[in-house]
Amino acid sequence: MSLEDDLLEQRLERIREIEALGFRPYGQRFEFSHTIPAILAEYASKTAEELAAPVRVRIAGRVQTLRRMGKAGFAHLAQAGERLQIYVKKDALPERDFAIYQLIDLGDIIGVEGYLFRTRTGELSVHVEHLEYLAKTLLSMPEKWHGLEDVETRYRQRYLDLIANPEVRQVFLTRSRIIASLRRQLESHGFVEVETPMMQPLYGGAAARPFVTHHNTLDIDLYLRIAPELYLKRLLVGGLERVYEINRNFRNEGLSTQHNPEFTMLEFYQAYTDYRGMIDLSAELFAQVARDATGGVEVEYLGHKLDFGRLRQFSMREAIVEFWQGDGRPTPEQVCDPDWLLGHSGKATPGEALAAIFERVVEHQLIQPTIIYDYPVETSPLSKKKPDDPAFVERFEIYMAGMEVANGYTELNDPQEQRRRFDMQLAMRERGDEEAHQMDEDYVRALSYGMPPAGGEGIGIDRLTMILTGSKSIRDVILFPLLRPEGPIDLVARLRELDGR
Repeated sequence: MSLEDDLLEQRLERIREIEALGFRPYGQRFEFSHTIPAILAEYASKTAEELAAPVRVRIAGRVQTLRRMGKAGFAHLAQAGERLQIYVKKDALPERDFAIYQLIDLGDIIGVEGYLFRTRTGELSVHVEHLEYLAKTLLSMPEKWHGLEDVETRYRQRYLDLIANPEVRQVFLTRSRIIASLRRQLESHGFVEVETPMMQPLYGGAAARPFVTHHNTLDIDLYLRIAPELYLKRLLVGGLERVYEINRNFRNEGLSTQHNPEFTMLEFYQAYTDYRGMIDLSAELFAQVARDATGGVEVEYLGHKLDFGRLRQFSMREAIVEFWQGDGRPTPEQVCDPDWLLGHSGKATPGEALAAIFERVVEHQLIQPTIIYDYPVETSPLSKKKPDDPAFVERFEIYMAGMEVANGYTELNDPQEQRRRFDMQLAMRERGDEEAHQMDEDYVRALSYGMPPAGGEGIGIDRLTMILTGSKSIRDVILFPLLRPEGPIDLVARLRELDGR
């Protein structure tokens, strides 16, 4: 028998002993008077003399340390990232409760009642007078509670990661603050939160390959959305002039430190503005979300200090000139020359070539928060053209730490022009571009009823959270990232075998 099997059998035997004492190993509702963080916040500074008038408490938590000393003992209970010591003495609680204490293992969840005091070493503790079992653990905790370092195990068993590594909990609390900040800011500007379909008969709103599913009753294939954009802009047509959605998107693409096939986006659209209005709003949103998440606008990320209070701005052409490395730096005139552009890439059109050169030369160098604006029309099928340069559109992206974090533009609201853009995308698809946009006839029909001039933007919540928490991988900020299926676990079969003995 392996050590794991032996430990499992011991834990199951202890469950039987707990039941023999009249306790439930998996208890019922427990009414607590305080959380552990609340006790520490209120009483951590109190002296032993100040605690002389008994402060009675009922708390619950997971057993993090355990030290038995014959007729007495200590343990630490962990809750919400904090821990508090308890003191158990045989003659201070019912005999049955002390017997239960003797059956506790690391990782068990218990509830205790007693009063606060300070030990001889000065540690704030609960002198236990009553103990209840709430949940028995059958599996061993990571050694010393900080031994869970294997990345695969951490991502696959996030519940264990959260138990063993307190800093992981803080990452996801910060993520929650980021989303709450963005929601609060948009609503203060009059935006309304809406929901759009996650299963769509025609995917669109971005350049990506979709996941396909099937609806049995209707006998039709549907696509998990790659973006909610076209549905949100339909709402602008309907008169909802400021809308946003915090949404899950699905793109059937590769995995990397910056990509997960299922990810979270914030998308918002505002009538009667343009991409410049979106840029101004973005500067406000990003500065405030940094304050709400970290306490200030300067953020440390992998050795760099990023200033969220200042967004630098370059056109795509200017950025190529500014960030060119090595010899042969192009002149501003050269990055406007179709022959030069085509000669420095394998693309079919000057616009596609410009975008490819930018991705190759510039993107990874954009460490400080930076806005890149004015994109070629070939790469932006839903954006409005610049009046003075129809080869380009009124579009911007926000980069930081070498990653694209946001994408926005003046929305194209001319149905005929939108139809021509879709036709252009279909031609690109025929040339082999699998991510080119499809024709969406209903969206063209919606525009034909009239959509007001508008600006729109999408912000990647996962990448933004990476930067604001100092996380190296997108998997560190997604509670349950996509992983390859693991092999047989065998736990259920073992439990079934032991249960039958």
